[in-house]
Amino acid sequence: MQDNPEEMLPLVDEDGHCTGTATRAECHSGSKLLHPVVHLHLYDTAGRLYLQKRPLWKDIQPGKYETSTGGHMAPGESVREALRREVREELGITEFEPEHLCTYIFESDRERELVNVFIAVTDETPRPSDELDGGCFMSSEEIESAIRDGLLTPNFVHEYRTILRAASNQK
Repeated sequence: MQDNPEEMLPLVDEDGHCTGTATRAECHSGSKLLHPVVHLHLYDTAGRLYLQKRPLWKDIQPGKYETSTGGHMAPGESVREALRREVREELGITEFEPEHLCTYIFESDRERELVNVFIAVTDETPRPSDELDGGCFMSSEEIESAIRDGLLTPNFVHEYRTILRAASNQK
């Protein structure tokens, strides 16, 4: 299995308004074409966070653990439609109430994304699809250990340290 380099992705401005389309390959080539993605941080009722493991065939950050669900939006798709589709496709979960935390721009040496970040709590058991190499719920102590061991994507570490901690401190 591999990502489709010809998959069309929407391009957006910093406010999220569509400005055109480009292929996945173009967006991940270092061109810094801004494209929207959705991220869901899914907690269980015990307060543990589910992290998916990226398959080794992924073109970015293979083999690392990251956000419960994350994916590109399709052209013409709303943020919430993309979020529900990605969670259903990747984890088989359909019953959840997402809370939007923030939207920010993430930039790496290969890409630039407009990231729409959500959290939710579930009592459903994730059923990872073949798009993933599994996943697991982790406590905050286990996440901190995984950060020290370099097992997590930089994007997840950024969200965990800045967005999720801030959200938990406000509750």
